[in-house]
Amino acid sequence: MLKIEKFMITDKKIAIIGCGNLGTSIANGLLETQGFVAKNLTLTKRSISSLSSYSQLGVTISSDNITAAQEADLVILGVKPYNVTPILNEIKEVLNPRKQIIISLATGISLEEMYKTLDPRTVCFRAMPNIAADIQESITCICQQNANAEQIALIEKLFNSIGFTQTIDENLMEAATVLGACGIAYVLRFMRAMIQGGIQIGFDSVTASKIVNQTVKGAAELMIQKNMHPEAAIDKVTTPKGCTIVGLNEMEHQGFSSAMVRGVIASYEKIEKH
Repeated sequence: MLKIEKFMITDKKIAIIGCGNLGTSIANGLLETQGFVAKNLTLTKRSISSLSSYSQLGVTISSDNITAAQEADLVILGVKPYNVTPILNEIKEVLNPRKQIIISLATGISLEEMYKTLDPRTVCFRAMPNIAADIQESITCICQQNANAEQIALIEKLFNSIGFTQTIDENLMEAATVLGACGIAYVLRFMRAMIQGGIQIGFDSVTASKIVNQTVKGAAELMIQKNMHPEAAIDKVTTPKGCTIVGLNEMEHQGFSSAMVRGVIASYEKIEKH
């Protein structure tokens, strides 16, 4: 049985290179993690002005990717897919494959592609969180190569600190990107439409937002806590000749479910064309 001390994240130095929206969401989640020390976190970006608030918290802010990578135990690549290889080429000379773990957040960049640049002994992960990492509610799918059980546990613990982690096969990472990362935008667009409908039937925008936000939160928690299929919960709400079934049927007549499925597939096909 592994000892938990061996894979605590609170004593690890973490560098997030190319800290954009997703990187800052992870940073926010880590800083909210009990026991995590801000001085152990380094954020890099070409223009660091947008990260100035983090320096006030004790986080190291830099445009020096090489130093950040050299001093970190965990190196998280938050850059765009087309920048992964250039960044790896930039930092590879200072990486220690025996001591460091590389984690890429880039969509569509395989582990095989990363190993074209990296030492083949390097422990590499791909991870796909979403922006709910900001409030420690992300779903993060991960896959890896060369990692042992302790290292896998460490990375799971890292991403569990910002939500929930699911280990999957690498061939599902693009699908995970669509459901987990793109998916949060789909849900938000659905919520916006519900709010618009609420305004049309009489609510002001603030009240409609509060009702919709809690309704969506409650629906998600119901699925999680009761481990229910959505249709089972829907059946509890749809009484004969009731207003719920009328609304649901009208949405289906307008192509609601098919539009959602087609949107998921369209996003997936966009990644696959990479």
